[in-house]
Amino acid sequence: METPKRDAHARELAATRAFFAERAAGWDGKFPDDSPRYAAAIAETGLTEGQFVIDAGCGTGRALPLLRAAVGPSGTVLGLDLTPEMLAQATAHRADAVLLQADCTRLPLPDAVADLVFGAGLISHLPGPATGLRELARVTRPGGRLALYHPVGRAALAARHGRALTPDDLRARDRLFPLLTSAGWNPLSYTDDPDRFLVLAERARPERA
Repeated sequence: METPKRDAHARELAATRAFFAERAAGWDGKFPDDSPRYAAAIAETGLTEGQFVIDAGCGTGRALPLLRAAVGPSGTVLGLDLTPEMLAQATAHRADAVLLQADCTRLPLPDAVADLVFGAGLISHLPGPATGLRELARVTRPGGRLALYHPVGRAALAARHGRALTPDDLRARDRLFPLLTSAGWNPLSYTDDPDRFLVLAERARPERA
């Protein structure tokens, strides 16, 4: 990575850490009723018992018990987050998952280990979304899945932040699908309803010679 790009990446990481660090303690109190929506989204991913799931950008760990229930005691749940303060809140779920502080664009994991990457609210916080999506593809087995989720749709989220939706919104289908494809994912479905945003994609399989 060239120095200007490396510096910009470091600045984005620092800004993301600072943003979530000051909000970590009160994060769950802001969204107390999201668990049923998370559970419904996880049910649609196809996750099954015994599989390896990564919660990328796990935050305070709200999804970790639900992911553990889906993979059962024989499965593996790994919660990754950039912000130590968020992971400190997630320690309540240590029985449900292994927790690891990590940058999702540079994961300390081998290739093709995950059956599913679950990213709630992740895509807009990746420093360089294309780089992050490629890294998530690297650690996912061919045929494994990616779930990009938010418990409200794009319009509701924009209104929450006091802005209007624009065509260059990163989560717009026409922008996100080409980004996923270029990063090694085959888009499967796109849902943008008032009460949820859910995109499912499959890790591309190697072409046969």
